[in-house]
Amino acid sequence: MSNEPRRPGRHFLQIPGPTPIPERVIAAMARQVLDHRGPDFQKLGKRVLAGVRDLFKTQSHVIIYPASGTGAWEAALTNTLSPGDRVLMVETGQFAVLWKQMVDRLGLRAEVIQTDWRIAADANEIEDHLRKDKAKAIKAVCVVHNETSTGCCTRLDEVRRAIDAAKHPALFMTDSISGLAAADLRHDEWGIDVTVAGSQKGLMMPPGLSFTAISEKAIAASKEAKLARSYFAWDDMLTFNADGWFPYTPATGLLYGLDESIRLIKEEGFDNLLARHERLGGAVRTAVRAWGLEVNCREAKYDSPAVTTVLMPEGHNADAFRKLVLETFNMSLGTGLNKLAGKAFRIAHLGDTNELTVLGALTGVEMGLELAGVPHRKGGVQAAMTFLAECAKPVAAKAA
Repeated sequence: MSNEPRRPGRHFLQIPGPTPIPERVIAAMARQVLDHRGPDFQKLGKRVLAGVRDLFKTQSHVIIYPASGTGAWEAALTNTLSPGDRVLMVETGQFAVLWKQMVDRLGLRAEVIQTDWRIAADANEIEDHLRKDKAKAIKAVCVVHNETSTGCCTRLDEVRRAIDAAKHPALFMTDSISGLAAADLRHDEWGIDVTVAGSQKGLMMPPGLSFTAISEKAIAASKEAKLARSYFAWDDMLTFNADGWFPYTPATGLLYGLDESIRLIKEEGFDNLLARHERLGGAVRTAVRAWGLEVNCREAKYDSPAVTTVLMPEGHNADAFRKLVLETFNMSLGTGLNKLAGKAFRIAHLGDTNELTVLGALTGVEMGLELAGVPHRKGGVQAAMTFLAECAKPVAAKAA
């Protein structure tokens, strides 16, 4: 038994994944496992496979792997590409860096558009790069939808238009691991060929499931691709999924949770869910600016609805600040990653969260800034309250 004193109340988990899990999802996962070759499981399989298609806004296939999002990255690349293929990528943050490292390890050739990590992928730069590829040798364009490390969200519709304007046949792939069920995502409408995602962020579940939404163009590419794959092969999955089955033992408990998560999202309504994330993100950024601190994302069009990355003033360490907040107020803030290590902290506002949760988190941050001696102006929480109260006026008027 620990000698540490009990900390009453709940822990504030304000990191951008894993996110807090709703009680209904926890309860769903606590059920006894099913025979994964029996009729009851088949019903579950068909239900979740149909449900995730709605989340991605696709009529095509979404493959569910027992894996982290990194597994879905690997599935996307190995099923569609061959050794030596050229891949255009945009370094928008740490997760773009990691995806590029995988490209290198798989024997592909990455061509990287650099950024200063303070904007998302610029569609004009992508178009310019593709126009220069006269031989149409680039096989895929890979961009991170919502870059969790920087708080910048790429406009995927603009990237699609850029690829079309360049008249380029490259596959369009995106990592929406922290974008799905938080930011606008339209797999079919925006002509995305492969979208990857994970269970532990907007879907309000534990880590352990990854998702790969694939177009007919991507499926056609998979029939010619020469990179080795086995566990992540799409053909086996598609064959079994057609009848609600999986080619190997599925993560039954997580699929129970996914079933309930999809139900919760549908109950809220997808438009309401997206509006909530935008609203809470706006409140957090309002507070940060009221404190006189700087938001890492420097262009409003790229503001993430899932997470806000806050730059620390010169001479103040973000990790020391996070440690103080955790030990004093029992709240976890996201750490700065890679070139932002020690220079920034992150406030998540995605998943199963609401106005009062976000205001509680901002209160902990404002008190932490005071205790840590970080130069700031008071009143960030009040500014966020005013912002949210204004947003709530139409709802209050309807209830009156």
